[in-house]
Amino acid sequence: MGYFNYIPNVAVPSFLSDKKASNEYVVAKNIFRKIKVLDALEDNMLLFDKYEIYQGDRPDTIAEDIYGNSELDFVVILSANITNIRNQWPLSEYDLYNYSHDKYGSEINALHHYQTVEVRDSKNRLILEDGLVVNGDFQIDGPGKLYPVGTTWKAIRPSGQAISLFQETLGGNAGDLLNTIGVAISNWQYEVMENNKKRRISVLKRSYLNQFLEDFTRIMKYDRNSQYASKNLIITENNNLVS
Repeated sequence: MGYFNYIPNVAVPSFLSDKKASNEYVVAKNIFRKIKVLDALEDNMLLFDKYEIYQGDRPDTIAEDIYGNSELDFVVILSANITNIRNQWPLSEYDLYNYSHDKYGSEINALHHYQTVEVRDSKNRLILEDGLVVNGDFQIDGPGKLYPVGTTWKAIRPSGQAISLFQETLGGNAGDLLNTIGVAISNWQYEVMENNKKRRISVLKRSYLNQFLEDFTRIMKYDRNSQYASKNLIITENNNLVS
């Protein structure tokens, strides 16, 4: 509830069936008055620390860990630039499996796509980056076409094993691809990788917390306008009133 302590109020005409008069208002939190971390802050990475979300972590537990106050969970969410917590927060293993099973059914372990592995030459120069999504017939010219006979490259497989590559052409079909410069990614593996991407977030450093909260409070206050009642309240027009 910490976030709502900073949200100003808005008085809107009552649409309740049991209202006593047409000039009745209902006071509510103005949830449309949202802000995100200022672009200037986002560009200054010195203000943030990298954080890895682990199994069971929630915004409030992270806030407790970093800031000593679970009610500052909104600081975690805002500094991570999360606008939809349901879609942008990593799922637990149990929930991820259920989500994937609902999505793919019996095809959960079927092929989703192929992707490349990292390939380097004998001087450790990068020839092919890993993680590129490719078709099953993807191929590149091997070391035999570009360098003297006997020149080798190395492919770093997902297991960490480095295998030597001698061929003139690498890949060309799914079988050759999987034996040299590519791997097959299943639907389940794809969902796990996408979920893991959500685990790496930026969080505001504790040393900047007080300044952030001061600025946040100031920005959330109302400026004087035709609906102004106070810094924490505006009153909208009541069209139910007959002039």
